[in-house]
Amino acid sequence: MIRVAVTKGRIEEEFIELLRKAGFDSTPICNKGRSLLVKSKDNIEFIFSKSNDTLKFIDLDIVDLAVVGKDAIIENDTETYNELLDLNIGKCHLALAGFSNYKEAKVIASKYPNVARKFFAKKNKYPKIVKIEGSVELAPILKIADGIVDIVQSGNTLKANGLEVIEKICDISTSLVINPNSIGLNAIDNFIEKLGRVVC
Repeated sequence: MIRVAVTKGRIEEEFIELLRKAGFDSTPICNKGRSLLVKSKDNIEFIFSKSNDTLKFIDLDIVDLAVVGKDAIIENDTETYNELLDLNIGKCHLALAGFSNYKEAKVIASKYPNVARKFFAKKNKYPKIVKIEGSVELAPILKIADGIVDIVQSGNTLKANGLEVIEKICDISTSLVINPNSIGLNAIDNFIEKLGRVVC
């Protein structure tokens, strides 16, 4: 049996479609309800979690593979994780955003403080970075920060709150990450090979 951690939400939905296209048994996942751990007829156990926990399960040697957004990987440490495959799903981008009159920021709010810090450091700028886990768009509105660094998909949430993209930082998609202790296992190789055939 192999164990795969999957990030909940939009990534989960798109990954299930990939599994179906690759010929895996997706029925237990589609019908899982509120269950966070399900097993398929393919002898694969799926764990559904938030992105940071998904990577933590790799760190703790609990899972063989993790399906997680590149944003979580670069926020934690790209060098730490063995990315096997870009699944080409969950596409979006990280961006600096603010009001239309945005100038130089003294304070930036973000769920990704490490990403934000590195982005500004490359410009030789060092604003204060405030970590916010929830609706980051509130920070400029409440005058907690001059701008935000966050994931942008359609841009509708930014627009609805009077914000706009100031500068794109990088493109984001979903990666398949492997536990170093699981490299070379036949079941893992077979899973990756089948999945790789349907990744566009």
